[in-house]
Amino acid sequence: MDIEFNKQHLLKFVQIRMPFGKYQGRLLIDLPDEYLVWFSNKGFPQGELGKLLEELAEIKLNGLEFLFKDLR
Repeated sequence: MDIEFNKQHLLKFVQIRMPFGKYQGRLLIDLPDEYLVWFSNKGFPQGELGKLLEELAEIKLNGLEFLFKDLR
C-alpha cells in the first residue's frame, strides 16, 4: 500500500470520528490497535473510511505513531 505521509492527509485521523460500531464517535487516531487488527482480519469498510482505517492500521501496527506528533 502506498501511504501518503503529508500533514494534510494525516490530519484526517484527528478530524474524522468513527461513524459506527463499538467505538462510534471516537476519533480515528484514538481507535485501539486490537480494533484495527480486527478490521484487518475481517476486511475494512468500503470508501474513504476503509482506506483511512487501513492506513491507520499500517501506521500504528508498524510503530510509526511519531507521524502523529503535534497533530492534535
